[in-house]
Amino acid sequence: MVKIISDSTCDLSEDLLKKYNISILPLHILLDDKEYEDGVGITPDEIFKWADEHQKTPKTSAPSMEHAVKLLQEYTQNGQEIVCFSISESMSTSANVMRLAADELDASHLVHVVDSANLSTGIGLLVIEAAIMAADGKSADEIVSRMEELKPAVRASFVVDTLTYLYRGGRCSGLAALAGSALKLHPKISVEHGAMGAGKKYRGRLDKAVMAYVKDMEQDLMNAKKDRVFITHSGCNREIVEAVRKYLNDMNHFDEILETRAGGVISSHCGPGTLGVLFINEGVK
Repeated sequence: MVKIISDSTCDLSEDLLKKYNISILPLHILLDDKEYEDGVGITPDEIFKWADEHQKTPKTSAPSMEHAVKLLQEYTQNGQEIVCFSISESMSTSANVMRLAADELDASHLVHVVDSANLSTGIGLLVIEAAIMAADGKSADEIVSRMEELKPAVRASFVVDTLTYLYRGGRCSGLAALAGSALKLHPKISVEHGAMGAGKKYRGRLDKAVMAYVKDMEQDLMNAKKDRVFITHSGCNREIVEAVRKYLNDMNHFDEILETRAGGVISSHCGPGTLGVLFINEGVK
């Protein structure tokens, strides 16, 4: 059976990783002179605390070559094929690390790297689809071909509570961050063609902004693949998450509504209170 591996930015929960037999290659988070593996030894809430105390955004980096080689070797040494997923190559060199590790092992013929052109559970949606195909006995070539078909159909977007983290990370201007804070603006950030872009700006309290964002997507949600939809957040108020879940549930469209918490790398850049609803467009059968 083909093995499915993703870098840690797919933001899938431990339960989902276990259910679908998915292995994770962690990116790294740097807090000044301290370095952590994403999901190991530090939580997003601890990252937020550090960022606020130091008034800066943590730096993040691709997985280590050493770890990539070790993980891939577990499977390639037995001749097993692997499909690896990475965060968009415009955001990280994670995919290249996977390719170099395969070269190091003389296993490029066994390792197939998919640039997700996405982030967070925008990747996770693809990873789960691939894992289901692998469990059904599909070949690596069949899986990769299907993933390339699905990539443009992934709809990944988020509403952020604060522009501070995007500003610290160089993703919005100081003036925009100041104006956003004063006006209580919550921009929608969408991923398109592998890059993040700002869209509609919602004004007012976060709970109102989030629900307006979800309602604006209702038509797209009704046209989404029914299998699953993700509510992915970086530590939102429980009442907001449950309100979104109820709204999606009341649509009577999705077979499964999955909630997952964004990991350290994604949280480092979007900050606390970010929430997204992510799905695959039904247009790709």
